[in-house]
Amino acid sequence: MITLASDFGSPYPAAMKGVICRQSDARLVDIAHDLPRQDVRAAAFWLAQTLPYFPPAVHCVVVDPGVGTDRDAVVVRVGDHALVGPDNGVLLPAARELASVAADGAPIEAFTWAYDDPASSTFHGRDVFAPAAATVHETGVGALGGHERTTATGEYTDLWLPESVVGDGHATGEVLVVDDFGNAITNIPGRVLADAFGGQVAIDGESVPVRRAYAELAPGDRLVTVGSHGNVELAVNRGRGDDAFGVVAGDGIDLQWGASR
Repeated sequence: MITLASDFGSPYPAAMKGVICRQSDARLVDIAHDLPRQDVRAAAFWLAQTLPYFPPAVHCVVVDPGVGTDRDAVVVRVGDHALVGPDNGVLLPAARELASVAADGAPIEAFTWAYDDPASSTFHGRDVFAPAAATVHETGVGALGGHERTTATGEYTDLWLPESVVGDGHATGEVLVVDDFGNAITNIPGRVLADAFGGQVAIDGESVPVRRAYAELAPGDRLVTVGSHGNVELAVNRGRGDDAFGVVAGDGIDLQWGASR
């Protein structure tokens, strides 16, 4: 299996699939091709949320603002998974998630991928990463260490998603991403709301109800909930939380609950 994720929209992913199909009979699975354009951090978040649900696979990821520069191509191996993409950190949060759920505590191993001069300096997804993913799939993830195009490296671009600060009845964090429904997903862990469901919390000083499901409130009502990702989320029942709360990705969030509110 080869999964594909990019910020390309269409029809560019079709060219990547064509390249892969000429080299491999792997099953192709699209994760998303509408990731926020050139937003490495948002792509890293969504991949970290998604890849742990897959069986062993090769994951080809192209969110690459540095395309055509001297940045490396990298293959990251975690057990029976391999992640192929640009060396800009986009693969690492997902690699850590895969390692955390691996039964054998699989290490994270990174390899630079040597490639010939691509046909295009603006489409490495087609000319570099798609053929690399197909090759890794055909030769096997376990063979990476001995593959002629790979060089083990301890130096690669890492990326850590920002963490919130949680105190007694208080947390500060930020909006990591906004999904297609307009839900503003923060980096504040959902566990802080364990005793708050059915009550109220304060978001940047404004009182907001806390509910487990959007439909517990009337359409158009704002709420705070815990999304499937496990983080605190600012939402609106049948509406857009980002608009209602006036936030975008990167905005700071101040959350208070209990007596400190």
